[in-house]
Amino acid sequence: MSQNFIITGTDTDIGKTVFAAMLVQALQANYWKPLQSGIDGGVDTKTVQDLTGLPDAHFLPEKHIFSEPLSPHRAAEIDGVTVDVDALEVPDSERALIIEGAGGLMVPLSRENLQVNLFKKWQIPVILCARTGLGTLNHTLLSLEALWSRQIKIHGIAFIGEENDDNIRTIANFSKEKVLGRLPQLETLNADSLKTAFEKNFKLGDF
Repeated sequence: MSQNFIITGTDTDIGKTVFAAMLVQALQANYWKPLQSGIDGGVDTKTVQDLTGLPDAHFLPEKHIFSEPLSPHRAAEIDGVTVDVDALEVPDSERALIIEGAGGLMVPLSRENLQVNLFKKWQIPVILCARTGLGTLNHTLLSLEALWSRQIKIHGIAFIGEENDDNIRTIANFSKEKVLGRLPQLETLNADSLKTAFEKNFKLGDF
């Protein structure tokens, strides 16, 4: 059976959509973003498709698309929708499935449920995307604590940003989690640059 992964981040705007696109392309996987908050500039599914150049068959439709770029619980309320975590099921996929979460682990999906509770329900290995720069030690270790405390399987940590060996080494030492690699800031974002970045910084066998 193909391996499925949840892509989440230690914060919003961390670069996890670009990382997800890179992994979708490398694995020739399917992509699913269950909840999209904000539509100005397009949805992340379209961004990933543009970056990878993969055909429509690799992209599964969102469960909810909210108009405002806010936390899903508030964006849903504004649009008159309730996110029912119990009804959110992982769709069938004939390929490996890359699921991109909305923001960080503790983002509320409703007034009753945090996103991390949905990940607990699904029991799919999580790849945590983390910054390399200042603040990452606290944010990353706290995010890992949230996963550990709920016994959610962690596949590894993917760092995003400029080189910072000490931060990466410190997190690896304290967490004992696998470091999958580091995605550097790319001057050009397209299928070719993502392919090159994966080949230089990650190992296919790790996925």
